[in-house]
Amino acid sequence: MPVEAWLAEVTHYVALGIEAMALLIIAVGTLEAFLASVRVMLSPRATNDEKRSIWLRYSRWLVAGLTFQLAADIVHTAIAPTWDDIGRLGAIAVIRTFLSYFLERDVEEVRRREHEHGTERPRDPAG
Repeated sequence: MPVEAWLAEVTHYVALGIEAMALLIIAVGTLEAFLASVRVMLSPRATNDEKRSIWLRYSRWLVAGLTFQLAADIVHTAIAPTWDDIGRLGAIAVIRTFLSYFLERDVEEVRRREHEHGTERPRDPAG
C-alpha cells in the first residue's frame, strides 16, 4: 500500500474516532440538560438562576462537542481538501466562536450578579 493511501486511511479512522467523541460529548450534555430541565420544571421553587445555570452548562458541552467536531474536520481536510470541506470547517469554526463568545459573556454576567448579591460561588477551574 502506498504511503499516501495508508495516510488517507489512517486519517479517515482518526477523524471518525474524533467525530465519535464529539457525538458522545454532545449526547451526554444533551441528556444532562434534559434531565436537569425536567427536574427544574417539576420543582415549584426553581429560580431563574437555576434555569440559566442549566443552559450555561449545556452550552459548555456544546462548545466542547463543536471543538472536537472542528478537530475532526481539520483532520479530514488535511488530505486533499475540497472547497466544500473548507466551507464546512469555516462554518463550524464560526458557530463555535460565537457560542464561546456568548457563553463567556453569560458566565461573566452570572458572576457579576452573584458578586453583587454576595452569593458568589468558587470559579470552575474547567470553565
